[in-house]
Amino acid sequence: MGDTGTVPSLITSPANPRVKALPALRRRRTREEQGRTLIEGYEELRLALDAGIVPLTLFYCPALMGQQALADDLPGRVGALGTELVELSRPAFEKAAYREGPDGFLAVVDSSPLGRRCADLTPLLGDAPLLLVCQGVEKPGNLGAILRTADAAGVTAVVAADPVTDWGNPNTVRASKGTVFSVPVASDPTEVTLAWLEEHRIPLLAATPSTDQLHTDVDLTGPVAIAVGTEKQGLTEELMAAATHRVRIPMVGRADSLNVATSAAILLYEAVRQRG
Repeated sequence: MGDTGTVPSLITSPANPRVKALPALRRRRTREEQGRTLIEGYEELRLALDAGIVPLTLFYCPALMGQQALADDLPGRVGALGTELVELSRPAFEKAAYREGPDGFLAVVDSSPLGRRCADLTPLLGDAPLLLVCQGVEKPGNLGAILRTADAAGVTAVVAADPVTDWGNPNTVRASKGTVFSVPVASDPTEVTLAWLEEHRIPLLAATPSTDQLHTDVDLTGPVAIAVGTEKQGLTEELMAAATHRVRIPMVGRADSLNVATSAAILLYEAVRQRG
């Protein structure tokens, strides 16, 4: 590792209190109390760094790093930011890691960028915002997959309405490949979300099988918020009643719904297509 100005410390024992404390951040209550969350993985950390995130502490294990990570000297890059560096032995890192087959990177970061409300997104709206509203989506893996699509599609922001899980859930961070830090996200009750959209005159498009209008039949070139719900419950009556447009994705098979992340991808990329 190059001259970073930060001298790494070394922990070899899996019983070290700092190592044993890291799994506590998998619990939402602990994350909220400490205002911190975890980023695990080389790719996830690299993208978070590119988005401007400066970790508080980086725990790393050279024995688990791949050749690309070793060549990139990611600890050196992070250390140059003033981040505390802690090298872990393989047994200690595997004790702290929460994913199978860890690749030697586990960062503790400030989770405040993930705690926005709708009102905090107002300066980002511009003339024709493309927003995604995820109502009651409970699976971190689905939220993460949605964020990867949102990042690729250039979405203005993603709002979790009546969120069941938090944006800082390490499994959401992992499933998003770190894009939870590159896409502006917010959380609010459905009522607050709808009031905010109405205040800024942003039409709401709701996905539902109970309509004849296809998702390709609506003009998505202007300001729009696309709403998706869970596979089991769909969108609530409150949100459906507030929708400017109700659309369905054509389905010819036996299943009556798509995975929420798949639905979000289809709808967002229709907007991308129309915006050309």
